[in-house]
Parts: sequence; C-alpha cells; structure tokens
Amino acid sequence: MRIAQIAPLCESVPPRLYGGTERIVAWLTDTLVELGHDVTLFSSADARTRAELVAVRDQAIRLDPVQQKSELAAHLSMLQEVRRRADEFDVLHFHVDMLHFPMFEDCAGRTLTTLHGRLDLKDLGEVYRRWPHYPLVSISHDQRQPLHFANWAGTVHHGLPESLHRPHPRPSGGYLAFLGRISPEKRPDRAIAIARLSGMPLKIAAKVDLADRAYFREEIEPLLDDPLVEFIGEIGEADKERFLGNAAALLFPIDWPEPFGLVMIEAMACSTPVIAWNCGAVPEVIDEGISGFIVGSEAEAVQAVRRLPQVDRHQVRAAFERRFSAEIMASNYVDLYERRCRVAPALPAWPVAREATR
Repeated sequence: MRIAQIAPLCESVPPRLYGGTERIVAWLTDTLVELGHDVTLFSSADARTRAELVAVRDQAIRLDPVQQKSELAAHLSMLQEVRRRADEFDVLHFHVDMLHFPMFEDCAGRTLTTLHGRLDLKDLGEVYRRWPHYPLVSISHDQRQPLHFANWAGTVHHGLPESLHRPHPRPSGGYLAFLGRISPEKRPDRAIAIARLSGMPLKIAAKVDLADRAYFREEIEPLLDDPLVEFIGEIGEADKERFLGNAAALLFPIDWPEPFGLVMIEAMACSTPVIAWNCGAVPEVIDEGISGFIVGSEAEAVQAVRRLPQVDRHQVRAAFERRFSAEIMASNYVDLYERRCRVAPALPAWPVAREATR
C-alpha cells in the first residue's frame, strides 16, 4: 500500500526533546515500512525515518534559532506539496488537526486524519460540522466525547517499539517520577504534594513552555525548595529509559481530559507502574492493580504509593507488550487504510494538481 504520512512541523520526527505527536508519527511510519508498505513522510529535513522523506522545511520549527518565523506558512507550503503529489498515494494520513480540510475536500474519502489533541475547545465543533466527510481517528474513546457527532472511522491507541526501552524489573532509584511539561493541567504541584505526604523523593523531568513560565515561576518554583524534590528539566529520548526505569512509579496527576497520555505507556515499557488521576483516557490505558493505580485524590495517591510493592513489574511490561506496541498500533491503522481503499472505486481519482505558479 502506498501511504503518505503528513506530520506537524513543530518538532522533528522523532523529536529531539519533548513532543508527543511527532514521536507517534515516527514510530508509526517506521513500523509501516517494516510491515512492507511503501511509505512517504512529509516533514522537516531533520527527520530520521525509514520511509522516503519529503523535506518541506530545513528544520523543525520549535528549535529553529530564527526568531521571526511563520508556523502557518510552513504548514501551508507542506500541504501544497502533498496536494501536488497526492495521486502517488492510496491513502493520505494527516496529523495536522484540521488544517488540510479546505484543500482536500474533493478527495476526503481517501484521507485519514488522526486528532492528537483535546477536542473540548470553542470553535472546533463548527469545523467538524462544516467538513463532515473527512474520516477521523481518535487516540482514545474518551477523546471523542466533545465531538461525538463527528465522522469517526476508528480509535487507535498509541504504541511504541518494544525495543525502544528495556524492562527494569528491579529499579535502583527509589524515587517517584514526573515526566512531561510544566503546566496547570499537568499538575506538578500535585506530584510534589504526593511526594511530601508519602515521604518519597520526587524527580521532575519536564520542559517549561514560554506560555507556562509565569506559572512555573509563581506556583511551582517555590515548591522546589524541598530536599525531597529534584527538578531536572527537559530530557531527551536517550535519557527516558534510565529516568523512568529506575523510578518506583510514574506520577500522572493530570487535571484535564487527557486524550491519551503517551508517557504512561513509556513508563510501562520500562516496567514502571503508573499512579494516575481518573481523567480523560487514563482508565483506557491503566489496568488497575496490574500496570498501576487509578486515583481520585492525593490521599488515594499516597495509598497507591504504599501499595507499589504489590505490583509485579514483569506484569507491567507484559501489559505494555500486550496492548501498546508499535506493531499493534500500525496494524490497527492498516485496517483503517484498507477500508479507505475498499471505498476508493466509488470515489473520483485523485485530482492531478498543477505545479504552483512561480
């Protein structure tokens, strides 16, 4: 099957540091190639991929040192290139939210759009009512709730390569871990409170976006003056296994409708159980008492910390392998691609796009 993967340009594929969507695109693309498909990745030139790469920008946007740049312009240029080459593919798989909708209306049936973010935002509903003919993929069943009326083709949970992280059945760190991003909805303050109440050290590996710097400075930084709390900052892929694998547990104390929560399965791949708030997709990811504990308060989280010795870390890794490998994710997407191809004869051929006027 000839498949195009259209990635966001904000981070490289995969990201050098923080970044969820681009990481999933990288793993999906490489696994599809391993499964024997002809895959083309539209991304920035710093992507690392086994697929054919169509580089539409010299580097990913966030780490580009040039201060004045247009994210919208970069994505529109990429979409025009996808449009120009569209007849080369059986399926176009978009990961750029709804940005492509106005440009591919006449061939929407041969596209698939995975929505990676939260969907309870003002204005989103009108967009998906305006363009109901685009088949959409959710990354959890819970994610769909605000747009229950949309044209859902399926739900595919995230997955990552089994070889990416080694299992750590006997952790050496004796600490709790918080990994991700410093922001109000991620609730690092809860993680710190849980560490203090349980008397267990906490290591925080997280980036601070420009939009969250005031929150970090005013709300979180004062809480770091505690011998139990260590703030490491943003870490890359190479450091994740050691950070997660040596932790007694990952704390995931979110306060928002998390669409999936990739860090939970990254921890599970390292044999590390997860203590997570009962929000968003958490109940779809965590098997209670097997891969972690689902809690609803700081007191319940502290109780879960005390129950960690009851968790068999071999079973945590087994739960990851059973449900969240990259091969399982890719196979589920292939099923959806094949459905697109089966309906293709009823649709017009790809329009042949003309070269852009120079």
